[in-house]
Amino acid sequence: QVQLVESGGGLVQAGGSLRLSCAASGIRFPFKAMGWYRQAPGKQRELVAEVTSSGMRTSGGSTAYADAVKGRFTISRDNVQNLVDLQMNSLKPEDTAVYYCHAQRLSDDIPLHYWGQGTQVTVSS
Repeated sequence: QVQLVESGGGLVQAGGSLRLSCAASGIRFPFKAMGWYRQAPGKQRELVAEVTSSGMRTSGGSTAYADAVKGRFTISRDNVQNLVDLQMNSLKPEDTAVYYCHAQRLSDDIPLHYWGQGTQVTVSS
């Protein structure tokens, strides 16, 4: 059974930094994509950053960032161990949300999605 376990959330002042980590278990091969989504109260879950790999690389891949976090957040991925981190710098109060680790793999060309339990990030002004 695939599980994604997140760590690293918390409370930080505006302008501060946090690092989120996610470790996957229960799978023996690299995911097609791993990344982070977030959901603020009253809003839909949205993509923060994601790395898509062809499976031939041991780390990294093609990255995508939400416009709101470009230049402030950096995603990194270990494809062999199925780990994904999100370094968040220059945090703003509007970054406050529950952050979810996401992973996707293909099964007979059908995308299967997995989610972590979520970790709270609160940025005070």
